[in-house]
This record gives sequence, structure tokens and C-alpha cells, in this order.
Amino acid sequence: MPELPEVEVTRLGISPHLSGKNLRGAIVRESRLRLAVNADLSAQVAGQKLEQIRRRGKYLLLDLQRGSILIHLGMSGHLRVLPQDTPVEKHDHVDLLFDQDTCLRFHDPRRFGVLCWLKEVDAHPLIARLGPEPLGDDFSGTYLHAQSRQRQIPVKAFLMDAHQVVGVGNIYANEALFAAGIDPRRPAGRISLARYTLLAAAVRSVLEAAIQQGGTTLRDFTRPDGRNGYFRLSLAVYGREGQACIRCGKALQGIRIGGRATTYCSHCQH
Repeated sequence: MPELPEVEVTRLGISPHLSGKNLRGAIVRESRLRLAVNADLSAQVAGQKLEQIRRRGKYLLLDLQRGSILIHLGMSGHLRVLPQDTPVEKHDHVDLLFDQDTCLRFHDPRRFGVLCWLKEVDAHPLIARLGPEPLGDDFSGTYLHAQSRQRQIPVKAFLMDAHQVVGVGNIYANEALFAAGIDPRRPAGRISLARYTLLAAAVRSVLEAAIQQGGTTLRDFTRPDGRNGYFRLSLAVYGREGQACIRCGKALQGIRIGGRATTYCSHCQH
């Protein structure tokens, strides 16, 4: 599933082609996504200007004049900016039609994505209870420390809880905990403010590095054959179970926390 950096680079990739343009309507070829696409989507969006494209966690929000289009890429979705007469391929479920012959095409083979029109986006159940953005000013070690008091769940599960902080997926939780030297099994409520300050900085650092890497190596968002995917990152622990730790040389350990693969160094993380 695309994580926060992949979604942010998608936003950065499509925004220059679409922001400020007017929507002429939409073509819905398949409405049966994770949430059904609005039956009246075309009528709702036609004639509105796209004011900005922003991101909330792993959701993209296309803000129009009277509401927003909410998009989640699911497990296999991607977006491309194309001429409107570009031949349609299998799994091209929705086209958003802009002026100047521009089309934003949503492709999703597994149909776990979301594309829906919302008049009040902040009140929607998918958005309303999300925690602060890990790259925003509200996220800090002080915030994590306050939220974690009396919590006995492993710190990795706490960090991946979107109600606490939004968009820290499995890859980046593993990497941030290693960077901060924190054992992912440690109860969240037993970590000091000083160590949470290190962790908050590590989360920000690994996400920013991934976004920068995506921006320098990434696909062309105006090609119909483009595909989203994980960036070619230099990962310290994720996916390296049994290999040597880059710091101490000891073999990395692999366990599951909350059903998710977790890799850590028992010597460097405590």
C-alpha cells in the first residue's frame, strides 16, 4: 500500500498540471471501489475550479470551490494526468475532466481505493479522527509523550495508530525507531520525553528523506504507463531480518507487532 511519502510525491507530481483549472465533469466507468463513487459525481464537480491539492495522511484532497474530492490510492491505485482522448485501459475507473483537454485518470486494479465527492471533508469519518501530520508543527516529542502516558501497547503500534499521528506506515515506523534507538516492543507509556523527542525527529527525517528520494527518482505523472510504487530507499532495518546491523554488525531480529513485520537490532535498540 502506498505510504505517506508516495502519496505526497503523487500530490507534488500532479498539482502543477491541475491547480487553478476548471472541472468540466467526470466519467465513472466503475463505481464499486472501497467506498462507492458518487452517482452524481460529474454533476457535483462540473463548473468548479480546483483551488488546491493537499494531503491528509494518506488521503489526497482536491479542494474545489464548494467541496472536495477525496482520493485514497488503496493497495494498487495510481493517478495520471493525460490528454482526454488517451485510450482507456482495463481498471481505469474514473476520469476527472478539466479544461485545456486535461484528464486526471484514476487506475485501481484491486479496487481498494476511494474517490468520492464531499461537501464537508473535515467531518467525514475517514478524516475526522486523524491525528496530527508527522511533518506538521503539531507533531513533536512533547505531543507523543503526552499521548502515550499509561499506554502499555508496543511503541511501534502506538506510532502507527492514525489517531495518534497520521500516515506513519510500517516501513517508516521500523526505520524511525531504529534511528532513535528505541526497541519497537517497549511499552509506549514507559518511554521518556527525551527519547520521544528523538523519535519525533527521526520520523520527520525518514519521511522527508523518502519524499526527497521520490522527487528525484520518480516516474513521470503525465505518462499513461506510469506506476506508483515504493521508492528505492536505503533501508536500515525494514526487510533485512537476519542481516547485519549497519551500526553494530549483529544480526537483525524479526518479529510481528500488531500483525505487521517488525525488524530491529536487539543491541542498538532498547
